[in-house]
Amino acid sequence: MNLPTRTPRYTATAMALHWLLAVAIVGAFGMGLYMSDLPLSPTRLKLFNWHKWAGMTILALSTLRLLWRLGHRPPADLPMPAWQARAAHAVHFLLYLTFFAVPLSGWAYSSAAGFPIVWFGVLPLPDFVPIDKALAHQLKELHELLAWGLALLVLAHVAAALKHHLIDKDGLLLRMIPARR
Repeated sequence: MNLPTRTPRYTATAMALHWLLAVAIVGAFGMGLYMSDLPLSPTRLKLFNWHKWAGMTILALSTLRLLWRLGHRPPADLPMPAWQARAAHAVHFLLYLTFFAVPLSGWAYSSAAGFPIVWFGVLPLPDFVPIDKALAHQLKELHELLAWGLALLVLAHVAAALKHHLIDKDGLLLRMIPARR
């Protein structure tokens, strides 16, 4: 496909929220993997707090991103086979769903385990499930499963964007990359 002379682009706000969330999600996922195998120590406790703060920040950014998206239509789909367009829309829907499900399940797990979240050590967040060790165990497993699901969706999203950029050369990826001046 030939690249159109002027590819419709996402707004600067949509791009900023996209890339902030991308960095936060990759960082929180990596931190979660690293800290889960550490022995109980001050470092592990510090990383758990940072992970919770990252999760709550991801939840806040996801809310902003969803509100922005609801008020600002994205550029029209580029020409592609119908199955690819359906797959792209399905992956985007699942990404948005997991943007909320992963941090909310982590928050519920933290509440059920009896470890409140104090966002950045300043803002105490309410517990929204009672302390219950059996529930905490189930929520921990759910949180991990959802996090792995989000990771797979992110990989599919990145692979599709690279396929469009490197193979189709249709300008799709350029719509989400800030323009150089």
